[in-house]
Amino acid sequence: MIVMSENTENKTENKPAETKKKGFLPWLDENRLEMVIAIFLGITALLTAWATWIGSLHGGNQATNYTTSNNISADGNSRWNEASQQYMQDLMVWNSIVDYMTEMEIAEMEGDQDKADLINAKIQTIIYDSCSDSFAEAIEWALDQEEWASPFDMEGYMDSYYEDALAVLDEAQAVLEQGQEDNANGDRFGLVTVIYSLVLFLLGIVGIFKNLPNRKIVFIVSVVFLLVGFIYMLTIPLPQGFHL
Repeated sequence: MIVMSENTENKTENKPAETKKKGFLPWLDENRLEMVIAIFLGITALLTAWATWIGSLHGGNQATNYTTSNNISADGNSRWNEASQQYMQDLMVWNSIVDYMTEMEIAEMEGDQDKADLINAKIQTIIYDSCSDSFAEAIEWALDQEEWASPFDMEGYMDSYYEDALAVLDEAQAVLEQGQEDNANGDRFGLVTVIYSLVLFLLGIVGIFKNLPNRKIVFIVSVVFLLVGFIYMLTIPLPQGFHL
């Protein structure tokens, strides 16, 4: 009976020891851990290369969009200057017409109808030779008003000078914003690359630890960082026009 009692006590004492041997992630022994680490090193290296490549594509798109935006902006500014020059020219023409109209009214008040007709003919010649169709319509609108009005007072007419230039400048702004978005996405992929580099570092130092549970802890931490980087990478848009 005493012998049986001692055996029972020995079995009871051995149970905690056996439980301790199982430890953290018991299925992941040293050999399996090394194999899994090698696999994750390869996966992380591939993801790092992918993130670096996509980030460089975003950088290339950024440079292209910035250059394109500058070129379009130059064209838009040129069109704006042309519109301003056209406005000044039309303003000078309108001032000349107003002067002739004043002379025509004076001639009519003096009863010199021949002179008034001659001045009116000059006005019509100026409108025909020096005015665009839209400006001629604006002049006609101004002359039809009961009170004195300028053709530049017609609704939307002043905007028509700069409509083309504004459209080009808006296009330049859109391309610039796309370039800024590419820049931001490139920075995001750069952050992903940093996270993957940290994962590679952690996987590389696993072998330094002699204690197997410590190795497993470092490995789990590296896997967590890998998942975080991968999920974040999936949220970043691919470069515009990208295709494999």
